[in-house]
Amino acid sequence: MIRVATWNLWCRHGNWEERQPAIFSTLAGLNADIIGLQEVSTREPDQVEQLKSELGYHIAVSPDVEHDRWGIANVIASRWPILESGWNYLDVGEMPPHRTVLWAQIDAPFGLVQVFCTHLSHGFDNSLLRQRQLEEICELISSQRGDPKESFPPILIGDLNAVPDSDEIRRLTGLGPAYVAGFVATDAWAQCGNGDGVTYSAANPYVVDSAWPNRRLDYVMSGWPRQRPSGNPVIVERFGIAPVDGVVASDHYGVIATLNSPAD
Repeated sequence: MIRVATWNLWCRHGNWEERQPAIFSTLAGLNADIIGLQEVSTREPDQVEQLKSELGYHIAVSPDVEHDRWGIANVIASRWPILESGWNYLDVGEMPPHRTVLWAQIDAPFGLVQVFCTHLSHGFDNSLLRQRQLEEICELISSQRGDPKESFPPILIGDLNAVPDSDEIRRLTGLGPAYVAGFVATDAWAQCGNGDGVTYSAANPYVVDSAWPNRRLDYVMSGWPRQRPSGNPVIVERFGIAPVDGVVASDHYGVIATLNSPAD
């Protein structure tokens, strides 16, 4: 089995100093093999260094160099060595480049695992933009993936800023026209989650005044086609819901999925 998580850390927003212990206490308790993180602070606090020094993870980072007021990045944290990593800017229309997809090739005990982590553009009216971004991501995944009959399926994790029945997610998961011929991704929560799985919830004190709360925006996905049962989700849960010493860690709840691996 392989435990894969995603979480948006909300960078230095709100009561960010109070939230840091809650964030790292929560991450330490996950026992995750691979974590995709969004809105990670790379300055003060340097959450990247904390992931390495306090939790012992190998790290890949894609910085937002165009909007680097605080230092903010996507991060892949891995229990196992990262053999190679890189990142690409995503289409953001007329805005300066700032959205990225980060990728890493991880040396897992059962073989190579390719992981892609992203944070798509927000905005209720940006469905077409998110579809363009997902098309770029699917093209990247398709160009890097190995033979589906022999390799572990690529993993896509992140805050996609889109609900499961949106056009962007329907196309990604094969419920609409695929972005790239021969590749879609399966949504772990849709396959074995209990309940609606909302990750941006009105029950979260930071989301109370949101214009549109109670949405599932954060995903762990496995590429398809794949050699079953590798990559199939077995368990999926949310985390970061309960306060830690009275403090909720982020405005998003995280998602962690247990996936089948070839060794199982």
